[in-house]
Amino acid sequence: MKLIIINGPNLNLIGIREKKIYGDISFETYYESLLKKFEKIKLEYFQSNHEGELIEKIQEVGFKYDGIIINAGGFTHTSVALRDAIASVDTPAIEVHISNILSREDFRKKSFLSDVCTGIISGLGLIGYEAAIKYFIEKND
Repeated sequence: MKLIIINGPNLNLIGIREKKIYGDISFETYYESLLKKFEKIKLEYFQSNHEGELIEKIQEVGFKYDGIIINAGGFTHTSVALRDAIASVDTPAIEVHISNILSREDFRKKSFLSDVCTGIISGLGLIGYEAAIKYFIEKND
């Protein structure tokens, strides 16, 4: 099984920025724990602050991976192009948000991605990524 976690803008600052919202563990540290926990699957990670790079990565993996776990950051609420990329590929995607986007600012309550994703995990902290991985594992058993 091949899964990829794709994180969007500013998520490279997890563990540094707004610790009350995003926690104090870097994503790289958390990712290492995921690799150890899920040794039997091929798990990759990609992060970019650039919309086009995120789209290119979705297109690259979207016909040969078993699942995409995407936290598009701020692009969740603005990017029709990112939505179209997810809709254009065969690989199913789970939308993940560390914070509960429905309890935040009004502009964060609208996701352009949700209707083309298999599901949404929001507000569980970093554990949301693990929940998405477990979903794909159970779905493919």
